[in-house]
Amino acid sequence: MRSKQGLFVTFEGGEGTGKSTQIRLLADRLRRKGVDILVTREPGGSPGAEAVRHVLLSGAAEQFGTRMEAVLFAAARNDHVEEIIRPALASGAVVLCDRFLDSTRVYQGVTGNLEPSFIQNLERVAINGVMPDCTIILDLPAAEGLRRAKSRAQAEAQTAEPDRFEKEELDTHEKRREAFLDIADQEPLRCRVVDASGAPEMIAEKIFSIVEPLLPIHSSRVKETGSA
Repeated sequence: MRSKQGLFVTFEGGEGTGKSTQIRLLADRLRRKGVDILVTREPGGSPGAEAVRHVLLSGAAEQFGTRMEAVLFAAARNDHVEEIIRPALASGAVVLCDRFLDSTRVYQGVTGNLEPSFIQNLERVAINGVMPDCTIILDLPAAEGLRRAKSRAQAEAQTAEPDRFEKEELDTHEKRREAFLDIADQEPLRCRVVDASGAPEMIAEKIFSIVEPLLPIHSSRVKETGSA
């Protein structure tokens, strides 16, 4: 198991719940406090994992089935953990990660219909003892989340296409929402559910109130990898 020198905070939730926005707002606030921050994401975050990211989100691996997709996510996660997350925590940084193991539990496990034992075995190898200290689950009705995701894609590029997961049916997204809430019920010490329907600034205040008591002492050095 890793040293508890740093703090590992993951952000989870369905499409369009505002994870990227809230990570940015929290990172900016912590930097102003002189906290050493690493902002990262999954799939991706390390060179090896970024190489897998396009394959997964483009849907290129979809033809090989959910089991293969889960294996690719696990391989990317292990590289991310060993190359980026573990060293940052050992140095005393606060790591803010957009998606982590709970997304695999939900996307490939619950709605991908993979057996729990298979997901658990992949997870054990992928994270190698590095569990989040705190997981923020941003909760929003699936229909609103998909509307936001579509608006965001249109704003970023006129030709933007929804990714592999945004294309799926509404009931699948709602099932994922319920699965994230189930995880929060099962692990209340790690997971905190935050209503993502309000103004971003109000949501950010709630998240900061959760994270601030967990903060260790840090230097003012700032790190970033990928984008969240």
